[in-house]
Amino acid sequence: MFDDKIIVPDSLERLTADGVEGFALLARLPYYRGLGLSMVEDIGVTVDGEKVPRENVRFSVHGRTWTLDAMETEYGDRWNFGEKARILVKKPGGLHAGEHEVEVAVRMRISYLPMVPTTRDCKRMKLQNRKEVGNDTVGASK
Repeated sequence: MFDDKIIVPDSLERLTADGVEGFALLARLPYYRGLGLSMVEDIGVTVDGEKVPRENVRFSVHGRTWTLDAMETEYGDRWNFGEKARILVKKPGGLHAGEHEVEVAVRMRISYLPMVPTTRDCKRMKLQNRKEVGNDTVGASK
């Protein structure tokens, strides 16, 4: 599919908001038709070889943010082909300045496929310093 297009280059940024530290990056859906959010089964994030726990990953698109568990029952919104979504990750202490190896793995449920595909992209990215971001997460607590 579009595995090598998942991670948007140069989009890794430091996050601090409401006392929560971490990082964010932009990602694209690796599927040519777009999907309802409930059909995105998992978004795995690994940084510098360290897998981020699922409960620390958030997904943001169209001005709304969900936990991965909350996405399972989101039937009214979609992640469209080519659309850049923001993946937010809680990580105490955040990331150190400099380059990081970032992997994003997206597992999707596609009605006509007998298996559930997981696609991966891995890129070396330099941490960017950008503005502070507020917490507007649907179905999540800090």
